[in-house]
Amino acid sequence: MLKVKITQTSPNPLQLNIECIPGELHALVGPSGSGKTTALRTIAGLNNPQMGKIECADVTWYEANEINGVTAYLSPAERSCGFLFQQYALFPHLSALENVCIPLVNTVVKKAERISIAQHWLERMGIGELAQRMPHQLSGGQQQRVALARALARQPKILLLDEPFSAIDAPTRQNLYKTLADLRKDLNIPILLVTHDLREADLLADRITVIDQGVGLQTAPPQVLFERPRNSRVAELVGINNMFEGVFSAGKLNWNGSTQVFDVIDKGKIPPNTPVAWVIPAEGLSLHAQVTAQSIEVIVDQISALGQIAVIQLRTTEGSHAIIWEASAAEVKRLSLELGSRSYVEMDASQIHIMPLRPINDPRRFTN
Repeated sequence: MLKVKITQTSPNPLQLNIECIPGELHALVGPSGSGKTTALRTIAGLNNPQMGKIECADVTWYEANEINGVTAYLSPAERSCGFLFQQYALFPHLSALENVCIPLVNTVVKKAERISIAQHWLERMGIGELAQRMPHQLSGGQQQRVALARALARQPKILLLDEPFSAIDAPTRQNLYKTLADLRKDLNIPILLVTHDLREADLLADRITVIDQGVGLQTAPPQVLFERPRNSRVAELVGINNMFEGVFSAGKLNWNGSTQVFDVIDKGKIPPNTPVAWVIPAEGLSLHAQVTAQSIEVIVDQISALGQIAVIQLRTTEGSHAIIWEASAAEVKRLSLELGSRSYVEMDASQIHIMPLRPINDPRRFTN
């Protein structure tokens, strides 16, 4: 298991507390400059935090505190990390096979054995026949496979992936996703993936940590993260469309700018008359052509057709709230939706999730 609990105040602030078990893929997501890559570099030993502890497979790689300073330190070479960079970092004057041999030089004495191990990993990556090619003779996806083979050649204790799929085309990316999924079954080591692509994180990760301005805001499985974000900043960063504000008191949620009141179950953590943010998933919305007892009148502001799926932007006639709703082309036709037309939306209050309201410049956004 990988355990990371670190605090760094400069030059790149970082406050992170995560665990990753063998066989798990844990994704780090957040805006550019949020500290995702700094986190990987710190785990790999390329950056040393002021305080904290990094432990892998029951071995302490790094430990430091305010009183005693650094009390344990393993160099990057001693930490047994497989690190896959965004730009691959292959040596241009070496063949694919020679590149994979590089991390074995100090651990495997016999050259023939190094070549055998490197060839084995190229075969595992499905490019064994390309062993003698130079990097410039390989496609982006092939270079990525060579880099991954090199990262795994010395059988690392953990695998660190820094946006490894961002520079390749979609079909190649899908093939590499499959390769990674197959490797996970055999490697049984913690894998940390840095990505800016939330769909990629949702597809690949067992758990996701959202990082903002160097602080880990929330760690959760993808479904929990997208349906029940810890606070409004997390909801914003994971791209939740339908997020609103209101006031919550004793099970009643009053929607700001509207007379609408929802009965919402809370765990008793929110004091009476507290301003909150709230979200509702797509499954909690339904649209009707005729008014119903619980419906809210809306006007169609925009229709964006994406093949057989349309993204509809609705605006409530009371309060002028924007609501995003996705529907099939058949549903759009059935409801006779067009710009300026009126419809009626129902919200399933049982699916509403309320959370603390934290503006971007409020340091309390890092807490519950």
